[in-house]
Amino acid sequence: MKLHHTLLLSAASFFTLNPASVQAQLPLVNEVLSNPQNEPAPVHPVPAPRQLKWQETEFYAFFHYGMNTYTNKEWGFGNEDVNMFAPTAKPDPMQWLTAAKSAGMKGGIAVVKHHDGFCLWDTETTDHKCTSSNNEFARQTNIPRDFADAAKQLDLKYGFYISPWDRNSAHYGTDTYVKDVFLRQCAELAKYGTDQFEMWFDGANGGDGYYGGKGGIRNIDRETYYDVPNLRDTVHKVCPDCVLWGVGGEARWIGNEEGYSGETIWSPENRGFAPESNGTRGTIDGWFWLPGESDAKITNRGWFWHEGESVLSCERLFQMYLETIGRNATLILNLPPDRSGSLPEATVQRLNELGAMLRTRLGNNLAPKAKVTASEVRKAGKKRNFKARNVIDGKKNTYWATNDAYNNGSLTFTWRKPQALRYVVLQEHIRLGQRVKSFVIETSMDGKQWTRQGGEVKTTTIGYKRIIPLNGSTKNSYTDPVQAKYLRVTITDSKACPTIENVEIY
Repeated sequence: MKLHHTLLLSAASFFTLNPASVQAQLPLVNEVLSNPQNEPAPVHPVPAPRQLKWQETEFYAFFHYGMNTYTNKEWGFGNEDVNMFAPTAKPDPMQWLTAAKSAGMKGGIAVVKHHDGFCLWDTETTDHKCTSSNNEFARQTNIPRDFADAAKQLDLKYGFYISPWDRNSAHYGTDTYVKDVFLRQCAELAKYGTDQFEMWFDGANGGDGYYGGKGGIRNIDRETYYDVPNLRDTVHKVCPDCVLWGVGGEARWIGNEEGYSGETIWSPENRGFAPESNGTRGTIDGWFWLPGESDAKITNRGWFWHEGESVLSCERLFQMYLETIGRNATLILNLPPDRSGSLPEATVQRLNELGAMLRTRLGNNLAPKAKVTASEVRKAGKKRNFKARNVIDGKKNTYWATNDAYNNGSLTFTWRKPQALRYVVLQEHIRLGQRVKSFVIETSMDGKQWTRQGGEVKTTTIGYKRIIPLNGSTKNSYTDPVQAKYLRVTITDSKACPTIENVEIY
């Protein structure tokens, strides 16, 4: 009984304490909302920051130059005399990149070591290199240094292609090659600039070669042989924004060398080395982010320069642009320097023409001149809104979104006078994942009668970017325009509420 009274007295004493005493014993805690901005939950996987920056590069150049330029081969065996590398002038990466920039490209990748193992810088890992040649201009060659310097002066992104397969090295296929040769070469290249955006590792790995004079065939398992986790760490410690293509497992081959991607292409994938036959599609429910890159040639022959080659037409190059960048991939277009170490004049001229074509066809965005409305708008957060006009403000961190209950919705663009329309550009806010599964584009003159546009083009997913020719053709896209006062984009299905970052109309 005494214990019972004691407990009652203790309780009474607690509840008669003054408020200050209570606050001292039970401090107040400010409640913080878990999602004060009301942003949609991400749909995983999502891109790493370096992958997103890489995707934003969109269109960039490939420069295949090296020993093969002088031997008229595509794949050297590895036994080439170093003196065969004999430029008739000092190689000029500034000229290469200036021409690429004129076409609207945002950067470039220079081949500095192909399968023959011949290196275009004074590496410490081998004597099979440019500075071993008796040619005056060869001894002056340092492509990584000059290429990086030129890119920085031109405000372009840059990176290097280094073949993992080395048909010259006696170490290839043994347990010493990766540590003593390949990783050291990658580390040497990483030091030519901490702001590299991509390092390119070819998918060709193993087979016959010179191998230090021993010859024979050496086969490896590329998924384990190159010590990819250590490779990534080696490069990322120096170049944190550098995406490792191919063997590096941070971007994938699109599956062809013809300049096209699938109309339905997902950036998610399920394997570190996506099956090459699946590159044009990706996997809708893939568990990690592995975006696609399309590599194609501006010339009608090989990757390296060859006598008698010709340059593709502007129309063909524009078609490639629509079928790669316009289909959620990037386009790396090969521009081979000739034996002088410079791009041929025909290539330079075509690049200038292509830049002019892109500015004409995709240079006058009509979307910001329109009134934009949405069928559904997500409730605003504390300092963020999801209004329809976010899709035309030119900002990467704003977007239109619906509330979570809606996996569909529409955006309508209205002009006072009829407009001549040919292309619609759509971009998801992929920081929150690739979500859209299907959409429809329609136009109208009165806002009541609507006509579906795009022909037989598959309007399925969007991803980073889709470009839809309203006439339904990527091969002959610049025909008579569609006349309209209204254009409507309807997301008909999405993994979760759609998040559209940007819409452009041309």
